[in-house]
Amino acid sequence: MAIASSGDLSAAIGSDHDRLKDLKAFDDTKTGVKGLVDAGIVKIPNIFIRPPEDMIMTSASDLIDIRIPIIDMEGVESDRRLEIVDEIRNASESWGFFQVVNHGVPVSLLDEMIKGVCRFFEQPDEVKMEYYTRDLKRKVQYSSNFDLYQSTAANWRDTFFCVMAPDPLESHELPAACREIKMEYSKHVTRLGTTLFELLSEALGLDPNYLKDMDCAKGHTLLSHYYPPCPEPDLTLGTTHHSDPDFLTILLQDHIGGLQVLHHNQWVNVSPVHGALVVNIGDLLQLISNDKLKSVEHRVLANRVGPRISVACFFTTHFHPSTRVYGPIKELVSDGNHAKYKETTVIDFITYYNSKGLDGKSALDHFKL
Repeated sequence: MAIASSGDLSAAIGSDHDRLKDLKAFDDTKTGVKGLVDAGIVKIPNIFIRPPEDMIMTSASDLIDIRIPIIDMEGVESDRRLEIVDEIRNASESWGFFQVVNHGVPVSLLDEMIKGVCRFFEQPDEVKMEYYTRDLKRKVQYSSNFDLYQSTAANWRDTFFCVMAPDPLESHELPAACREIKMEYSKHVTRLGTTLFELLSEALGLDPNYLKDMDCAKGHTLLSHYYPPCPEPDLTLGTTHHSDPDFLTILLQDHIGGLQVLHHNQWVNVSPVHGALVVNIGDLLQLISNDKLKSVEHRVLANRVGPRISVACFFTTHFHPSTRVYGPIKELVSDGNHAKYKETTVIDFITYYNSKGLDGKSALDHFKL
């Protein structure tokens, strides 16, 4: 191994020091990436520039002209149910991602949710700042890059996060700009999530209530993402490639696009479909299904146009004190298919996930037997 000279070490230490100073200066503004764009920057700050090895992947023309499955949920309580279960099973095993239409959430409500997120982020800075925090234990958080100080490069994205269940917020705890729509959207997405967990239970050959009885649908959080237009989108990402640290994610995205899923080592666009919701398997569901269902990597590209808006509903209970232990479901384990993961609590899983940040590596690897 080559030994660095004292000059090299000094340069490295100086570089790290300068980066930390730049990160803190950005953080201290409490205005996020939007604040940079509002200031009229034409070149992105160094803290957002991806390392060369990431840019090879980002700039490669890997896209192929295929779509993730779109599943029509019309008739889910009728004789079409078995067909829908089959489609969800196939999509969850081969893609880990699918879109649903005729899901029961009014399209007008989806459109209003997008507008509500815009209202929050586009209100005066001094109003938003009262919610700005790096305390990951707070149930209402506005910040830019939860892993700002751990990541190799910051993402071109700001986020408003709130815990909606199982211990619901009081209405006054939510910002007035999006208070009513968040409460209403939460009710609808809860119902859809409950239905999806029933269908996924059946897809695994289990009783419809199996995953619900494991508290998979018990809690959820809403992460509202705001991706401002980027002057140099080829140098950064909206969100680093990652998988989700939950049981299931239901995502609402606007018309702009940029979400991609890794499928057979190819990045595939998750093209927006108005009125559709994107569903993806989370790490914890892959763990308890013993790799039957797949939690796959996905990312969001930066874009010259914007803002891009998305709202991710994470079904997770990590904000609800619980000692419940999760491991591979016993009915899915056999002599020929042994347990692939050690048991963990949700809070232990999320604590590990947050400690490493979005580093492009699956948190599941840490829990493999």
